[in-house]
Amino acid sequence: MVVSPETLQYIQELKEKHNAVIVAHNYQHPNIQDIADLMGDSLALATEAMKLDADVIIFCGVNFMAETAKILSPDKKVIHPEPNSRCPMAAMITPEALRQMKAKHPDAIVVSYVNTTADVKAETDICCTSGNAVKVIQSVPEKKIIFTPDKNLGMYIQRFVPDKEIICWEGYCTTHQNSVTLESLKALKEQHPDAEVIVHPECTPEVIDFADYVFSTHGMLEHAKSSKVSKFIMGTEKEMCYRLSQDVPEKTFIPVPEAICPNMKKITMDKVIASLETLTPELILADDIMQKAKIPLERMVNIGRG
Repeated sequence: MVVSPETLQYIQELKEKHNAVIVAHNYQHPNIQDIADLMGDSLALATEAMKLDADVIIFCGVNFMAETAKILSPDKKVIHPEPNSRCPMAAMITPEALRQMKAKHPDAIVVSYVNTTADVKAETDICCTSGNAVKVIQSVPEKKIIFTPDKNLGMYIQRFVPDKEIICWEGYCTTHQNSVTLESLKALKEQHPDAEVIVHPECTPEVIDFADYVFSTHGMLEHAKSSKVSKFIMGTEKEMCYRLSQDVPEKTFIPVPEAICPNMKKITMDKVIASLETLTPELILADDIMQKAKIPLERMVNIGRG
């Protein structure tokens, strides 16, 4: 759906009134992407939102992403247009369960994917994104790592650090696990034999083995820009193809049609406008949780991309 000039003007007026910015993840509806001041993956949104000269952040993404923005920008008001836009994988690990795991492995360090809630991050030593996970694991001196919550990302990391023991929590991304399948990619490859297959590291090992390349969403964008290939089968949430088509319009990006994150799609244009009008629903986190969760996040940010 194309955003009308009148709607764009109204949004701009509201942003100026409240000194607000709209940030959005790559998996958001195309019309949400079109109105965003900042687009990106988890690491980009976590780091760049801190630098924005704004009093208010309208965060278009799932819950843990908005929490991360609040933790790293505590002086800014963070508005999450739909509080029920939540990450199922982040919900697969709780602080209580993580404490039990730590008690079983007292000699292990805890590395948590940024796709976790703030209270889990508060029990974590260092966070990572899909783009810097290997670099983070390589950076820690400990040989034993509890990795939460994505088992597929944990198994992918293990390929690059054979000298370390990674104890994976049994979580997963429902979209990458259940929709980006080997069968779906093979079918698309038969239709487009000249296309490269690029998948996200949240995919299953058999999908990763089939792919030509494995990248975070930021890595996908950088590869698409530099590759001599002109057609790509994208093994990730389908709206990533819209983002890529906007940034690299001369190339073709083929989605897995079933790869839809319904939770990302809970944020709509009407909800974003309502949030700009009322500056609600505001995301509130306990000060002690923010202080504890900020430590592993800052360690992640300081390590940077892989």
